[in-house]
Amino acid sequence: MMEEDEMTAAPDFQHDTPIAEEDRLRADLYNFLGVLLAGPADELLIAQCAGLSGDDSALGQSIQTLAKVAKVTKPKALESEYNRLFIGLGRGELLPYASYYLTGFLNEKPLAVLRQDMMARGLARSPNVFEPEDNIASLMEMMGAMIVGRFAAPADLATQREFFNRHIGPWAAHFFSDLEAAKNAVFFSPVGTVGRAFMEIEQEAFRLGGD
Repeated sequence: MMEEDEMTAAPDFQHDTPIAEEDRLRADLYNFLGVLLAGPADELLIAQCAGLSGDDSALGQSIQTLAKVAKVTKPKALESEYNRLFIGLGRGELLPYASYYLTGFLNEKPLAVLRQDMMARGLARSPNVFEPEDNIASLMEMMGAMIVGRFAAPADLATQREFFNRHIGPWAAHFFSDLEAAKNAVFFSPVGTVGRAFMEIEQEAFRLGGD
């Protein structure tokens, strides 16, 4: 979804900041959601989903459900499901963009604010990506990249919280709830459950971390 802005970011950024295992796991889940939402999963990604396991928490149980659904999911059926949800004839069942969820319209102020923040962090949209940057897949990927420092030094908690509260927190859980309940969602229903549970955990963690 994104690439390093060659005008502002070194091509092979190196940093010595240690990343806590908990933060790596958070980044992995952000990236995983981003990949699942960026396009129809292929056979390999579906197999990876089928191999997941979770604990007894709400998030863990939703991951277990996703694994069960993935075991009976075929790539062609998933492609059709993805298209009905996000593409459709003119538009899909859901519009996974911050601007739409926050204003009711595409390409509005939330996108402009995000682009300003991306520029400040040396991020730019890849030339082969034509969707607005405020789509849910890109935002999940950006958050994961910031946590582990894929484009620059790993973001500290305050920076993560600011980005989350500006661009993800106000609408992502709502989107994931809509995805969970979408009439065309089969494979993506538990993806929505995973996303909603994760957003609730992140929201609470950032709230407590800011006290």
